Amino acid sequence: MLHEIADTPGDLAPSEIHDRYLDALATQVDEYGVDSVAEASRVDPAVLRSLLDGEAPELTLEEVASILAVSDDTPDSETIAAIARDELLMGMTTAVLDVEAVESGIEGELEAREIQSKVEGRFPMTLEEFVLLYQYIEGAR
Repeated sequence: MLHEIADTPGDLAPSEIHDRYLDALATQVDEYGVDSVAEASRVDPAVLRSLLDGEAPELTLEEVASILAVSDDTPDSETIAAIARDELLMGMTTAVLDVEAVESGIEGELEAREIQSKVEGRFPMTLEEFVLLYQYIEGAR
């Protein structure tokens, strides 16, 4: 799942983590085929083709999870997304960070209220936002 793709995320730049996720998604699309992944994930085939072309489309955490869930040996997309959000919450707990500390640590790129809502799953989170939060929180652990 997401936290397994980028080992030692606190030691990597957010762009490196993001690239690893995009590579994993492209591998998944390549393995199962654009049409099959599009049907199973409900992600636009044009977006999936852009992954194969090495582009970086804007994806939500839920879309990423639905692409990863195409494999038979992974949980469903809702579980993958929930585990990813839980990883953020557990990291904040372990590092003793509240949302204001995270906001400060990511230099205000997201406001504390946004962070709270996105981590709780009440608002959509992009892959870029997930990476930004994940890298900072893991680096603070």
